Amino acid sequence: MTDISYKNWNSMSDKALAEHIGAFIKHHRLEQNKTQEILAQAAGISRSTLSLLERGETVTLATLIQVLRILDQLHIMDVFIVQQTISPLTLAKMEKKKRKRARGKKEETKNETDW
Repeated sequence: MTDISYKNWNSMSDKALAEHIGAFIKHHRLEQNKTQEILAQAAGISRSTLSLLERGETVTLATLIQVLRILDQLHIMDVFIVQQTISPLTLAKMEKKKRKRARGKKEETKNETDW
């Protein structure tokens, strides 16, 4: 799991991706010295469901999230952060509306009458 090689995720089949996720779960479970039974019980799922997940079989997204939470691996959710982007056209319109020059304040005219 510490292999830093490049993976071409787009060329992998859905089954291969699910197996990769399963290997990730199994690696972290074993790293924390937890049995399938202990992890499944803590996550509120059956041991057979956890076994399916680790083999890359179909499980629900909720199950995956529960297991990631127990393994303290929810930080991987950072890759799903949505950042707002501005189109170049909108950016150009905003730049056009920006002030280009500063105007000095007009001095108020004072009535110079001595009383």
